[in-house]
Amino acid sequence: MTVGTKMHQTLAQLEGVTANMKTFALDTEDKAAKKMFAEYSQQLESICQGLKARCDYIEQQEPLYKVFENAIQQGIQQEQQQNQQQNQQQNQMNYTPLNE
Repeated sequence: MTVGTKMHQTLAQLEGVTANMKTFALDTEDKAAKKMFAEYSQQLESICQGLKARCDYIEQQEPLYKVFENAIQQGIQQEQQQNQQQNQQQNQMNYTPLNE
């Protein structure tokens, strides 16, 4: 697993935790807890922004770390290969030799 992949996974996890903190702040009626969760979510958002900036920098320096773009390209290539295989199988199944 590349550094870029690990950083993107960490960023996604942090974004999930941030969303949880916001939800906790909305769900609780305790004013102190509400304030605490809101502060935590703000701190996490700041961390996410910093990590996102670092991911962007790394991707500019090393194009191989463009995790999402590379993953999308790989997914498209795999889908195209699967479609070709399915088309070949269908063509073989639909093939009927002509009687002369």
